[in-house]
Amino acid sequence: QVQLVESGGGSVQAGGSLRLSCAASGHNYKDYCMAWFRQAPGKEREGVAAMYSYGGSTYYTATAKGRFTISQDNAKNTLYLQMDSLKPEDTGMYYCAARVGAGILVRDWDASRRYNYWGQGTQVTVSS
Repeated sequence: QVQLVESGGGSVQAGGSLRLSCAASGHNYKDYCMAWFRQAPGKEREGVAAMYSYGGSTYYTATAKGRFTISQDNAKNTLYLQMDSLKPEDTGMYYCAARVGAGILVRDWDASRRYNYWGQGTQVTVSS
């Protein structure tokens, strides 16, 4: 079974930066999809960024483009989300998600229902 553990969250002022990490373990799948989601109080869970092993494509929600960068360290089996120029609206619980053993259509990269493994989340708070 796959286990995902997020870290790197914290509190920053608007304009600051954070780098989130997601350590993955328990799988040996060649093909996988990994993503970052976030959820603010009272709001729906939102896909922030995703990376697919097949094709090497990355995807971002419109509000994250140009500010966030998703990447991975293959040796450490870790997914990262570099967040720059943070805004108060970026505040929320950030979750690492994975889909292994099967693919996800590009159109569904930000659909939480398509991911079958989730971390416990790491809190990001951006103050103005």
